[in-house]
Amino acid sequence: MTQPPDQPPQGGFGPPQDQPPQGGGFGPAPQPPQGGFGAAPQNPPAQGAFGAPPPPQPPAGPPQQPQPGYGYPQQPPQPGPYGAAPGPYGYPQQPPQPQGPYGAPQPGYGHPQQPPYPGMPGAAPGGPAAGKPASRKKTALIVGGAVAALLAVGGTVFAVTGDGGDGGRKKPVARQSDDPKHSATASPTASAGDDPENLNEGRGAGDAKVLWYKPAPDAPASGADAPGMWFSGDTAVKAAYKQVFAFDAADGGTAWGPVDFPQKICAATPQKSADDKIVVAYLNGGGDRAKCNQLQQLDLRTGEKGWSAQVADGGLFDSALNVELTVSGKTLVVGRSQSGTAYDIGTGKKLYDKKRYGAACFPAAYAGGTGRLIQVASCGAGTAKEHEEIQELDPATGKVRWTQPVKKGWEVTRTYSVDPLVVYLTNRDKKAWNISTFTKSGKFRSEVKVDEKFSPRCGWAVLERELQGCQGVVVDADMLYLPTDATGSANEIVAISLADGKAKWRVKSPGDRPMSPVKTEGGKLVAYVQPSYDTGGQVVSVPVTGSSHAATRLLQNPPGAAEAENTFYDGVVDWTGGRLFVSAGRLSGDDDAKEKLMMAFGN
Repeated sequence: MTQPPDQPPQGGFGPPQDQPPQGGGFGPAPQPPQGGFGAAPQNPPAQGAFGAPPPPQPPAGPPQQPQPGYGYPQQPPQPGPYGAAPGPYGYPQQPPQPQGPYGAPQPGYGHPQQPPYPGMPGAAPGGPAAGKPASRKKTALIVGGAVAALLAVGGTVFAVTGDGGDGGRKKPVARQSDDPKHSATASPTASAGDDPENLNEGRGAGDAKVLWYKPAPDAPASGADAPGMWFSGDTAVKAAYKQVFAFDAADGGTAWGPVDFPQKICAATPQKSADDKIVVAYLNGGGDRAKCNQLQQLDLRTGEKGWSAQVADGGLFDSALNVELTVSGKTLVVGRSQSGTAYDIGTGKKLYDKKRYGAACFPAAYAGGTGRLIQVASCGAGTAKEHEEIQELDPATGKVRWTQPVKKGWEVTRTYSVDPLVVYLTNRDKKAWNISTFTKSGKFRSEVKVDEKFSPRCGWAVLERELQGCQGVVVDADMLYLPTDATGSANEIVAISLADGKAKWRVKSPGDRPMSPVKTEGGKLVAYVQPSYDTGGQVVSVPVTGSSHAATRLLQNPPGAAEAENTFYDGVVDWTGGRLFVSAGRLSGDDDAKEKLMMAFGN
């Protein structure tokens, strides 16, 4: 989970400011960037993994100290993970990652540097800074819908870092929370008209309105997770702390529930099944050693609880202390640190286990969606043959369809999409990154060749990595859409061809606020423009084909809601049914913060 800073982020995904591009990845050599993408490198690029390695390059100077934001020290070119060719440009600038399994929380790659959220290991007493209260400015508003189907399920424990359906109204039989103090529902107000903050104040002609908002349930001082945001027909569903809430998407009325859980919710499937089922994981106790191993299926249409199960430990160094969940087709995969277990999401029947294979390979992470299941495995740890492998599995059987090995030193850190497959790799030793795309059969297709800083937002990884933890990046059949870095002002969205990795067009955000892609629909890219302190956010659409890519405003939020819109903790944004939904990804537990759980905007 992440909490954006009060100050504009610095840095981004692209190359160091005064160094030539980093060596990269999988395929043919990129050409020097043209036009507005930066000057051509002055030094010859490094060679990739399967060709002759380049001679050692002396660094231009001593490494710089990490800077706030994206901050990795600037580095000379380095070889990449696959083909014998130079790759893309640079590493997302980041401070070095913490050592050991319980280091201070660090942001994911490409995310602005954040203070630890309250209560997490590494947070100073009282919040981000010792002796100071936790900040109440929890700027968020990060796009979710289009990439919500890309969840990581597993990874080696490294550091605690962070539409269908009938919209039924049947109330489930729900267990009561074991902590009455923190079981308040999040629905004391049903519409903006009942809101004492008057969120629609200053609304002008043509402005959208706040349809409804919901305050967050009372969370403990250590904070609580609020994962997921799902839609079933005209019902919006949200998990928070020990409850799952369901609201009428049009007016915020209670659709069903809330459904109570005996302990904190610790994970949830960001995807739903074809028949609107999700699975929520919660702790097996209230102590510090509690495991995230209790599974509960839930019907989004009615709130009824289905099957439940307990996730078994996978063996030594492979416990269910933390798990990640993903859905692919009818299969739910529960990822531990070194293994995975698959269930039928409809019945809870165990389908198969994915365990250590070969000489020394074990599953480290999963990504699913649209009937595809991707597994990343770690092989030969501590040996000369240490490397990672990308595999596609048959979701129903776990059978390996294809395997693509990755060069030693490179990690598959994120999946920007599973269909088509777009992966983001990092090399910590070489301070380099690579974005590569693959065909259906697992063959390398292209790599990004744009000399640019990009800044999709990536959350805290519960385990070492969270393959599907990035928002603000969208992929369709032909293009990858990435937001350029912005320091609190205007930025651009760049459309990058999956065929050759080159930028095809770009669009600048309207006004002076940054924007991020949300999803594609109807031949257009939908993007969210962040609010300022006194101006509401916007939703815009951009044609993805043709010669004109001008942004057209779909929604302008009222100025009276700007502060509320701007203060969701680890906020997530989605656009569905012509409405904008904003929800919290985590609760801080600050009793004075007037935390909000969810808001809806519409005309």
